Amino acid sequence: MKKNVLTVAVICTLCGALTLPSCIGSFTLTNKLLSWNNQIGEKFVNELVFFAFWILPVYEVSALADILVLNSIEFWSGSNPVAKGTKVIDGNDGKYLVKCDGKGYTIKSVNDGSVVRLDFNDDDKSWSYSIPGGEKHTIFTFVDDTHISLPAPDGTTTTVEISDAGLYAYQAIATGSAFAMN
Repeated sequence: MKKNVLTVAVICTLCGALTLPSCIGSFTLTNKLLSWNNQIGEKFVNELVFFAFWILPVYEVSALADILVLNSIEFWSGSNPVAKGTKVIDGNDGKYLVKCDGKGYTIKSVNDGSVVRLDFNDDDKSWSYSIPGGEKHTIFTFVDDTHISLPAPDGTTTTVEISDAGLYAYQAIATGSAFAMN
């Protein structure tokens, strides 16, 4: 009798898993923990920390928090609260603080304190930038999976293919030349 109940339960679980849609989530907390572990030292130190985090249930707790709480929040709200935060980026001309708030990015230069805001508009599928106290300017708009609409120097917009050829065509339009240089 117990064997039949177990068999029926396993079959029902498999059928449910195959027929019902799912959202597995991005496991942001666990991935950030693994990423941190990869950056702390050489491979032997990383392996020791990895092993220690499995013995002490750090990875298990982070995965459980992702499964039960964070991925559920991500599913229902559309954004993961752990994905938000500030990162330091080392650029060619200095350091930048990049803050993600789930709707866009605020980029602040550590060198001169200048700030730029990048936002994605879900309604028209466009990325725009603004400077505090200034107006928004559209960088580009997604037309479909293979084309974007970009502003031209004369104030109009032009649609180009998302490819090297499209990039060269836009460079020609933006520079006003027949031959775009790399």
